[in-house]
Amino acid sequence: MTMLPAPITPDRWLVQLFTARTVARGGIVRRQVKDVERLVGRDNFLREVHRRGFRVVENAGHFVIFCNTDPVLLLR
Repeated sequence: MTMLPAPITPDRWLVQLFTARTVARGGIVRRQVKDVERLVGRDNFLREVHRRGFRVVENAGHFVIFCNTDPVLLLR
């Protein structure tokens, strides 16, 4: 019999996201909006991004998180 993994908690999902190597290096990560809303909730997610001083944009069903404190410039 195959054992299924336990469902991920919102806190664990956030920990996994924000401890990723890309995040530690100040990189950029992308997550689907529907997954974020289903797993942790939009407000919780945005609160955590803000707490860390990161920037996030939403486009075409994705959140793009800039994992640094540099300004984000929207160019044409």
